[in-house]
Amino acid sequence: MELSPSNKNPDMPERRKPRRRGRWIVGILLLAIAGGGYAMRDRLIPGKPLPAKAATTPATIPITAVLAASRDLPISRSGLGTVTPLNQVDVKVRVDGQIQKIAFTEGQDVKAGDLLAEVDPRPYQAQLAQAQATLQKDMAQLANSRKEEGRATRLSTLGAGSSQASDTAKAQVAINEALIAGDQAAIDTAKLNLAFATVTAPIAGRAGLKQANEGAIIHANDAAGLVTITQLHPIAVQFSLPQDDLPDLLTGQAKAPLQVSVDSRDGSRHLADGKLTVIDSRVDTATGTIKLQAEFENLNNALWPGALVTARVIVRTDANATVVPSIAVQNGQKGPYVFVVKPDSTVAVTQVQTGETVGDFTALKAGISPGDNIVLSGQSRLTQGTRVSVTQSDISAQHLALEAKQ
Repeated sequence: MELSPSNKNPDMPERRKPRRRGRWIVGILLLAIAGGGYAMRDRLIPGKPLPAKAATTPATIPITAVLAASRDLPISRSGLGTVTPLNQVDVKVRVDGQIQKIAFTEGQDVKAGDLLAEVDPRPYQAQLAQAQATLQKDMAQLANSRKEEGRATRLSTLGAGSSQASDTAKAQVAINEALIAGDQAAIDTAKLNLAFATVTAPIAGRAGLKQANEGAIIHANDAAGLVTITQLHPIAVQFSLPQDDLPDLLTGQAKAPLQVSVDSRDGSRHLADGKLTVIDSRVDTATGTIKLQAEFENLNNALWPGALVTARVIVRTDANATVVPSIAVQNGQKGPYVFVVKPDSTVAVTQVQTGETVGDFTALKAGISPGDNIVLSGQSRLTQGTRVSVTQSDISAQHLALEAKQ
């Protein structure tokens, strides 16, 4: 049964419409493929120029640069040292007896001649009195023997006495004179012992811990002393340097005492500045080092006896050295090099010969001249000819920092 157009369902879509849409899509795709092939054919035709590319400008690399400078570069050498007092005395008593008084406190600063302790003086006062009495007795005997000598001499002269008696009288006078000399020596000894009963400081310095207390019996031959006094002002530091530095040390010390600065062992604190006073007379064959000693005023007690410190001595000064910050120097297969900024804002790789490094600065012996503009940071992105945008750094402020470290 054939339906009339009027009997068709209006909700049913026509079947020919999707087929027409598909044909349009296939046609568009065929046209796109054909166009691409034609474009490819044009690219592959010999002798036909390729489309021109848009011109690009190389990107500039931002860097920081600094001018190489000329300056006098102090060359120093460092070594681990020990603070050593110039004088240190273990105070001992010089007589036996009982300590009646301790006149110092532990850790006290004392001057030479200050009272430290008193030993019971009565035994030595008695010895002095006994020696003085003996002297008086012998002086009386001497006076009598001299009178006897005078009488014997007169009798011998008159022939009323023998010459032997006269000689015996003279001998007795000499004996008594010798006794008096011995008595005087005994008196002097007794006075010394009495003086030794008062113990005084032999040097100026700082008193340590006391080794005896009041009431204790002490002896002159005791191994332990009464107290140790250590001189703190001035004070010394002993340290060692390799023997290779000896020529510079001798040359510099011959002109003027070399400057020595001392820092804490870890280098975190500066302690004192002084002068080199002694270069040892021989090199230690076991270590290949030479011992040195420097003196310091130490008015603030920054240096303490026995402490370990780092000593730095300026052995010479390199005049008019070309220096750059150490971070500007790079290391490559051919050795150290730097990037130099050229007037056209490109960089060039320049091989250099490095010298001494002082603080954050390195001396360049060859390859660079004062005034050359050296790349300070940003080297990792640079090659020969790289174009850069420069931020200039001021090396003068960095020089001031270098001076402060010295």
